[in-house]
Amino acid sequence: MRGTVSAVIRLLRWDKPAGRLILMVPALWGAFLAGRGAPPWTLALAIVLGSLATSAAGCVVNDLWDRNLDPLVERTRKRPLASRELSISVAVVVGLVSLACAFVISTFLNPLTFGLCVAAVPVIALYPAAKRVFPIPQLVLAIAWGFAVLISWTAVAGLDPQYPIWEPTTAFLWGATVLWTLGFDTIYALSDRDDDARVGIHSSARFFGQRTPTAIALFFLGTALLLVCVGLAFPLGFGFYIALAITSGLWLWQSWKLHDLSVSVKQFGQSFFRLNVIQGFILLLGMIVGI
Repeated sequence: MRGTVSAVIRLLRWDKPAGRLILMVPALWGAFLAGRGAPPWTLALAIVLGSLATSAAGCVVNDLWDRNLDPLVERTRKRPLASRELSISVAVVVGLVSLACAFVISTFLNPLTFGLCVAAVPVIALYPAAKRVFPIPQLVLAIAWGFAVLISWTAVAGLDPQYPIWEPTTAFLWGATVLWTLGFDTIYALSDRDDDARVGIHSSARFFGQRTPTAIALFFLGTALLLVCVGLAFPLGFGFYIALAITSGLWLWQSWKLHDLSVSVKQFGQSFFRLNVIQGFILLLGMIVGI
């Protein structure tokens, strides 16, 4: 029993919180900006729990799709379904429970937000398929991440009938989230590039090839510029720009290191991914202080 519980925890990636937190970050960006720095705590909690349940369901769906490919990739070969530590039936039950939790939470939200939650499901579910047929599957994942901003923004903004449920800030924040996701997930994909090429899995790291570090730098540059637009359109105060300067400096450093041919991609790829989680929370703090 203990072994099964441990395997389920690893199936949901709860042993690796960075991947769960990095989805929560843009959802919190949207919630705190739409709530002018103070969204209702019950709604903020619902957004946090909803992001955890959604990411858990997404991990299960991904591993069910990839259960025969993951054993061929060094980083994923010990996942519970790849190693046959868990059965498909157990994984399906865990995935349905996670999805049911996300559904129950979404029913407490307004109709527009609920509709966005429903619309996000097929995008999340089809991401693993995109890795087989689409040259830049990270774009599909980035769009799925973008739903986190739209869901949280409309959930909070919809509480006040006098408040615009959509404004330029929303669009800029969505665009920044999409480009940021393309950047950090392309870094993550670098770790698997050789294995992905061998087994025929598409990724942005394969698509851009030797130009991948440049592409990542451009994604992060676009993220920073769109976040400047967020700050100007909202508008946000000086504290936000301090946070943005810190994170932009870290993106510049990551891009420089990735251009260094002596750097071990496998060594730095996942550490840079975790660093982006910290950067996301730095930006969240800057938004809160800057409101």
